[in-house]
Amino acid sequence: MTNILIADSGSTKAEWCLINGKKRKKIFTQGMSPYFLNTSQIQQILATELKKALKNNEPDEIYYYGTGCANPENVRSIRKALKATFPTAVLHVDHDLMGAAKALCGNEKGIACILGTGSNSCYYNGKKVVKNSPGLGFILGDEGSGAYMGKKVVQYYLYNTFDPDLMDRFNAKYNTTSVEILDAVYKQPLPNRYLAGFVSFLVENRGHFMIENIIEDGFNDFFFNHLYKYRESWTLPIHFIGSVAYGFRDILKEMCDSYELQLGRVLKNPMDGLIKYHSQSSDSNK
Repeated sequence: MTNILIADSGSTKAEWCLINGKKRKKIFTQGMSPYFLNTSQIQQILATELKKALKNNEPDEIYYYGTGCANPENVRSIRKALKATFPTAVLHVDHDLMGAAKALCGNEKGIACILGTGSNSCYYNGKKVVKNSPGLGFILGDEGSGAYMGKKVVQYYLYNTFDPDLMDRFNAKYNTTSVEILDAVYKQPLPNRYLAGFVSFLVENRGHFMIENIIEDGFNDFFFNHLYKYRESWTLPIHFIGSVAYGFRDILKEMCDSYELQLGRVLKNPMDGLIKYHSQSSDSNK
């Protein structure tokens, strides 16, 4: 029986599932963005966190969906690391947006959106990604993402825009300084992950008008810069996946209603949908 290993890797964390017939084994490792990690660093994560957890269950086939994998050079880096770790496995490496589309839409048409540490979106025709609004990363884009909203939290704090109550709450929670924040953003590795960590401050302070404004502004920027660019947005369901989308799904619902858009599924992560998709595909190929 074929061992199929599915991977969903973001910048912050990666979820893996080994499928063998009806058996499922899930494993979590740190995320592997090839924009921030080189091939040897990715290989190190695979060897120490994944292969060790799999024990002797070597995969025959790997379907890897990961952030940054729309870039051919990044795909080569991921493939090289996977090949070194699992030399006999058949490899399929695709971008995380394709993984999200398969998990959310299956074989149906729809708009698939990622709102996690980063953000992305596409029109999926039931088989492949046909249109994609460009993902520019957390410095130039990533509207509506954890890094985007976390950056706003930090700006409000450093500019002293928060009212005294929120300033006190921020100081109590993080006990940091402007020097430490700027060092983490401009000098330390994985600044996008660092910024996304401030989303928890938004979650814990829901109801305050400044907090609600940050969340709504972030989603509005995503809708305006991305969803409005697809004419299919007005006729097809719009699905969302990711921790930010799931955590603030009430606001997504309100915004879709106000813009007369059809909200589809809102999932925290794509793995269960990918398991269903690949299990059905495997069964149909028998």
